[in-house]
Amino acid sequence: MGKRFRNDYCELAHPFILKALMEHSSEQNEAYGLDVHSRKAAQYIKDAFGAPSAEVFFLAGGTQTNLLLISKALRHFEGVISADTGHINVHETAAVEGSGYKIITIPNINGKITAKQVEEKVASFNDDEHMVRPRMVYISNSTELGTIYTESELAEICGVCKKLNLYFFIDGARLGSALTSSENDLKPSALGKLCDAFYVGGTKNGLLFGEALVINNPELAKDFRRHIKNKGAMLAKGYAVGIQFEAAFENGLYFELAKKANVMADLIKKGFKEFGIDILPSPTNQIFATFEKESALLYIKTFGCELWEDHGEKLTIRFVTSFLTEEPDVNELLEFASSHRK
Repeated sequence: MGKRFRNDYCELAHPFILKALMEHSSEQNEAYGLDVHSRKAAQYIKDAFGAPSAEVFFLAGGTQTNLLLISKALRHFEGVISADTGHINVHETAAVEGSGYKIITIPNINGKITAKQVEEKVASFNDDEHMVRPRMVYISNSTELGTIYTESELAEICGVCKKLNLYFFIDGARLGSALTSSENDLKPSALGKLCDAFYVGGTKNGLLFGEALVINNPELAKDFRRHIKNKGAMLAKGYAVGIQFEAAFENGLYFELAKKANVMADLIKKGFKEFGIDILPSPTNQIFATFEKESALLYIKTFGCELWEDHGEKLTIRFVTSFLTEEPDVNELLEFASSHRK
């Protein structure tokens, strides 16, 4: 098997992150995320994302982060609006709904939803006593289909949320990939103003593990540490996440790693197009390509790709580049694609 293109978290961590952990491995740090590294990392993140008044909480993983924020924001008769492809709806084993909070789905448009769709969906819930009350909008950037939101699209959703008294939460598991895409126009500093909360994904961008939840809305931030502890998610060695984010943000490494993954993905997309391979539009590090079934299964076997959609005679499979994908890895894949053209 050649280089695996299954996901962007099958490698342990970037060497610089591991080096930072080793350098501080014998230190004695304050527990539960109250250490100096976590404080420094939080400040770097607030500066980078234009959120000087926000509170930053370091957590272990994306599903945990989504569930914690949503369960803090909603009461059990309230629901969260999401694209039908949204991670909380498809790939989190009913973590949100199993905890008592309904997901209200909207048909996705290339992985995204619009402000108009949100407004129409909320209007359809017209029985305030006998129906779930929509209270939050959840999106991912980049989306589960690798697409990204423009700054104007986010501003429109933000405006509708304020108008309708909805919280606006952005899942940033692949936020680095979205912000470093060649098609992106969203300034990182805008995120401090456009939503109530978002998170900066580390697990899928070179960290050993960890997500940084940034809460702009003081109402949601109040007692959030108690909420983390109550849900069993507070790490005693929270500094293990803080050290990683400190290393990732103090000199711009976070964005460098994401951009590298995007550049490698762009090379694959360019090659696939030249070979006449059908790919979905995605300006980030996820590539969705459709092949005849026999060929698709061969790619899955050789490169560990994930089956995304079964069309019968054809299969759509997903390739994902990572912070450690190199040009020789891409060339190996493209050589395979060239020699297996039909």
